[in-house]
Amino acid sequence: MIDYTLISAVIIGIGILLFLVLKFKIQAFIALLIASITVGIIAGMPPLTIIKTMQEGMGNTLGFVALVVGLGAIFGAILEHSGGAEALANYLLRKFGNKRASWALLFTGFLVAIPVFFDVAFILLVPLIYSIQRQTKQSLLLYAIPLLAGLAITHTFIPPTPGPIAVADILKADLGWVILFGFIVGIPTAIISGPLFGKYIAKKIHINAPELQEDSKIHDSYPAVWLVTTIIGIPIILIISNTLLNSPLLSSLQISETVKRWLQMIGHPFTALILANLIAWYVLGIKRKTSKSKLLEISTASLGPAGVIILLTGAGGVFKQMLINTKTGEMLAHYFADKGVSILVFAFIAAALVRILQGSSTVAMITSAGLTAPLLVPETAPIYKALLVIAIASGALILSHVNDSGFWLVSKYLGLTEKQTFKSWTVMTTIMALVGFSTVFVLSQFV
Repeated sequence: MIDYTLISAVIIGIGILLFLVLKFKIQAFIALLIASITVGIIAGMPPLTIIKTMQEGMGNTLGFVALVVGLGAIFGAILEHSGGAEALANYLLRKFGNKRASWALLFTGFLVAIPVFFDVAFILLVPLIYSIQRQTKQSLLLYAIPLLAGLAITHTFIPPTPGPIAVADILKADLGWVILFGFIVGIPTAIISGPLFGKYIAKKIHINAPELQEDSKIHDSYPAVWLVTTIIGIPIILIISNTLLNSPLLSSLQISETVKRWLQMIGHPFTALILANLIAWYVLGIKRKTSKSKLLEISTASLGPAGVIILLTGAGGVFKQMLINTKTGEMLAHYFADKGVSILVFAFIAAALVRILQGSSTVAMITSAGLTAPLLVPETAPIYKALLVIAIASGALILSHVNDSGFWLVSKYLGLTEKQTFKSWTVMTTIMALVGFSTVFVLSQFV
């Protein structure tokens, strides 16, 4: 049963948000909060429930994002100041050439995002694309889009990341098949939405990397590339170890629960980034004759832009929570199921609707899987279940917009206006969703 009041609340809320941001240029942080309150009022929420929902959305979102963005900002600032990002950029350009740098970044993102959270990986690697842009003078989007495509696709398609693991568990899909089809579908999807779309959009929108401080622009010597990659790799390896040792993939290993608990702490993004910061502070700072007071100045300055990102992300969490609490996405998914839409198409549409309405791809995947699971029969083939997982993942990527924290993360780190973010990031995520599902649909004809 469709509740048109809830549908109207969501449409009007999103409309007001876009109108305030794009037309009146009101700060997105305030606009998101106004839109959230509007949705709650139209949906019939009690006044105090609206306020509690806002607190819940802000708190739930910032519990993870604030720490990761803050730690990542300091890490990136030290990496840039030392010349480490430039050293790595120079190396990539020498090995792949200017024309193939975007493909190198796609490959990097594709691998790194398998074990690492999307936002953590992006924050770790964004100084790299800044440095490449400063040297080539091409649009930052030529390098950012392939990197983002690789990160987003593998984080959503390929276990052991949380989304596909959760969906595979709910649908009782075999992880081996999910990983295999994740790669099969992910590769063409990454190529089309990454380097190919990146080359197109870079011609339409020229973006420069943020300017370095004057005293950071000239380096007498650069850190060794192996040293830079090791420091960047430390948090990634720690997170990988934590993910693998606590996943079903290595469940046969006899590891004590005490060891696992300690690895869960050391390999958590919070702890891994703290360790990376300390190592970077000493190896790229103190050992390279940068004074402690200068390092403190660099670290403190990096937290200014990080604060803006944190507040915007939190406000996006408020809007998302308001939409979740209205249960609009769940209502629409049940409606389509009752109409007898095919399971594969239904799974994609359900994930897409929840994604569009509340922002989080992981929430969209888990919600859609919960709605799809009852439609499966005992004789459903394992391969078909794996394809269902990828179909759900594809739907959960579609149309990232103002209620997705990733939208604001990308917008602010790349220095894009909201309109430019729609034309680049939002279009890229929609291409990923459509190409991914189309590939799944074709493969389903042969199983």
